[in-house]
Amino acid sequence: MTQNTPLSPRRPLHPLHPEDVAHRVLSAAQLRARGVSAAQTSAQCLPGGPWQHLLPGVYLLHPGPPTGRERLHGALLYAGRPPASARRAPAGPADAGYGESMVTGIAALALYGFAAAGDVAALHRIDVLVPRTRRLRSTRFVEVLRTASMPSAARVGEVPVAPVERALADAVAGTAEAAAVRRLLTEAVRDRHCEPAAVVRELSEAKLLGRPAVVGAVDALLAEGRAVAEARLYAMVREHGLPEPLWNVELRLPGGPLLGGVDAYWPDQAVAVELDARAPRYGAPGYGAPGRGGRAEEDPQWSTYAAKRERLERLGVTVVHLTPRKLREAADQQATVVRTALMAAADREPAAYVMVLPR
Repeated sequence: MTQNTPLSPRRPLHPLHPEDVAHRVLSAAQLRARGVSAAQTSAQCLPGGPWQHLLPGVYLLHPGPPTGRERLHGALLYAGRPPASARRAPAGPADAGYGESMVTGIAALALYGFAAAGDVAALHRIDVLVPRTRRLRSTRFVEVLRTASMPSAARVGEVPVAPVERALADAVAGTAEAAAVRRLLTEAVRDRHCEPAAVVRELSEAKLLGRPAVVGAVDALLAEGRAVAEARLYAMVREHGLPEPLWNVELRLPGGPLLGGVDAYWPDQAVAVELDARAPRYGAPGYGAPGRGGRAEEDPQWSTYAAKRERLERLGVTVVHLTPRKLREAADQQATVVRTALMAAADREPAAYVMVLPR
């Protein structure tokens, strides 16, 4: 052993500190970079020895069971090891050794704090996302998922993880129980991890929308997304000092047909706010995929929105169209848009009289 050999495995362990985990789980390349030969590594891993073979090419530098963090670190080292043709290149002592790999699926959701995903230390399987060109096999507790389009990794502490919506899609792909899928999707929106549209887009890309376990869960997801968006709208009006509107009303002409429902309406200024909380089922018949080759006008739900807005604006009602994402990311800006519409009412021709009914 050299002076660069890692600390003794008998030192006190602190499983929640990633900097300690990085010294307790090392790849063969990292051991070589510290001056530990393959023969020395093998000797340390003999029965009764101080080290153990955790995964192919990955070693646990103590004799006890691996912690959840050690298993995560080991899974990333296994999935991130370079191809055989490149393994002779030396790795620096500070090299994390993860390559492009990242944690996804239930393990990633557990790291994000999803209650429905449980404790990462209790998981029997860790899904790891790698480029499609890698020829790694799933082994022991590591499930290797290949993709042609690697997303940009987020970081939870020192751990690279797939974005929430991608981790959700990978978790759903491995979950057959409808109730479990529903809990994951609704928690994602209720706790504001991501927007419904982003989740549905990922589910569509993974060709999961037609699964029986997913269909009802997506409906629950949309309902949860709608409730969260409405709460943001209420908060925006009150926190930015806008006049209190009439909430969730139907508009109609006296003696005429219904003009449609709006989420907020200021009758004195004839200004309406409508939330677009749709999450189109991309790829389903009759639905376009805006930004991915589809056209918004192919979506019947969008056509209904547009027709209603045009009808109201012909009557002199200003319709402000807000999305959940705009309310989440730029509530100040959206409040300014609504305030400007209210102030501009004095300069417009009076609107036609419309009746306001509870919705």
